[in-house]
Amino acid sequence: MSGEAYRAALYMRLSKEDDRNEEDSSSIQTQRKMLQSFAKENGFLIYDEYVDDGWSGTNFNRPAFQRMIRDIELGNINMVITKDLSRLGRDYITAGQYTEMYFPEHDVRYIAVNDGYDSMHPYNDIAPFKHIINEMYARDTSKKIRSAIMTKMKEGSYIGNFAPYGYKKDPENKNHLIIDYEVSPIIQKIFQMAEEGERPSNIARFLNEQQILTPAVYRCKNRPYLDVNTYTKRKEWTSSMICKILKNIVYLGHTAQGKTRKLSFKSKITITNPEEDWYVVRNTHEPLISQTTFDIVKKRSISRKRSSNKGFINIFSGIAKCMDCGRNMSATGTRKKGVSANLVCGGYKLYGCRECSNHFIEYDVLYNTVLSQLQKQIKLSMDDKTKIIEKIKNYLKSTEKQKGVTNLIHSLQKRSKELDTIIQNLYEDTVTGKIDSNRFYKMLSYYEEEQKEIDNTIVIHTQRIESTQQEEASNFLFKEMQNISEMKELTSDILHSFIDHIEIGQGHYEINEQGEREKHQTIIIFYRFQNPV
Repeated sequence: MSGEAYRAALYMRLSKEDDRNEEDSSSIQTQRKMLQSFAKENGFLIYDEYVDDGWSGTNFNRPAFQRMIRDIELGNINMVITKDLSRLGRDYITAGQYTEMYFPEHDVRYIAVNDGYDSMHPYNDIAPFKHIINEMYARDTSKKIRSAIMTKMKEGSYIGNFAPYGYKKDPENKNHLIIDYEVSPIIQKIFQMAEEGERPSNIARFLNEQQILTPAVYRCKNRPYLDVNTYTKRKEWTSSMICKILKNIVYLGHTAQGKTRKLSFKSKITITNPEEDWYVVRNTHEPLISQTTFDIVKKRSISRKRSSNKGFINIFSGIAKCMDCGRNMSATGTRKKGVSANLVCGGYKLYGCRECSNHFIEYDVLYNTVLSQLQKQIKLSMDDKTKIIEKIKNYLKSTEKQKGVTNLIHSLQKRSKELDTIIQNLYEDTVTGKIDSNRFYKMLSYYEEEQKEIDNTIVIHTQRIESTQQEEASNFLFKEMQNISEMKELTSDILHSFIDHIEIGQGHYEINEQGEREKHQTIIIFYRFQNPV
């Protein structure tokens, strides 16, 4: 196919972490110049540019990336060009599925300029290993960011994107809260009504009658860049909103953070942390209510939350969805012996049958169904695993320069070059008579000994780094393959690696031939890059 026959998509991505940690060579402007120049030199027609600025490489739901995928589906483009493989993404499973499956299946030629990758060339064994190294970089960056955030939380600095309702961020210090006098009286009214014995549902009804904007709607009102229709579906006060406010110690002037955590740096799903693991710092800002009022409300409040089974974790959170309304399926208790929990439509659980039907399904039934389907889809023999491990070991051994080479080695190499220059100048100064021969030999011996120690140190550190990287990459890959190919149990990481979402239909009962009630229910699994089953 000639260059003129290609309709190229120039895809550029820069995450916030890239912006902080990488050189200017990764900037969007620099990527654009490089890709435009490359396309022009090779005679490729540029169909459009797709830019995701500020998006992580582990998230493939980026707006520009998804727009590019839609254009591929429509047949508008048949070539994708990026600066390198990491711009496509840093999740080695998903990135590999695009380069190895999706692009070839849609007859799309993919080029990563700096990595020398071109899907038209027969020798592209480097790509899988690059994907793994890119993910390892993302893991390391995630750990550093998480460590910095934890330090701020321990100090009592507020790290949320938006201030809690009733407060706003201090213009002089974004990690400090100050009172928002426009809506703080509403918070005080909510606590006053609760202190007088009003139920959360009655408080919500009162606020709706007074046409008071909900926290989400109020937030969007003051931020034109937020689309209220996509930011929040429900624009009325509910009892759950009121309960959440009444339990929040932020209104006592304290900061409580770390209430949730992510399953992994690749997952969007968050897990609620027990209260004893929160980072609570007292007296970080001005309170809106008194401790006495808070205590009275706490005693009088009626908890609507049922206690969950001890140790139970819903791994389908965020994945299992109601087939009719699209809301997440929510875990609820069960009295049936031997059953972990039930899942019901989140809309039905919050608002009843006026919102949706229950779509009830036993958690264990869904678990076993999904596990059996994944076991059929994914197979990997021990011989396959051994070959892959050997390939990555050989690749890492043959790579001369690894990303793990530290600044220490660079500085030592720089010093070694400086010593070469110093020794050269010594010879010149001896010849011109600036220093005598005795002084020359003493200085020469000193500098040569320093240079010898530096060279030995460089060799030792480089060997250690390469050895650590080989072992880390091999162990990481083998562990991932074990989890995926054996598939003896489900985990959240496995679900999010292979499944986009699962839709649960409304079940119904029929009488079978034995005269017994038999439940029938539709479960649709939407795999990544495959048709639903």
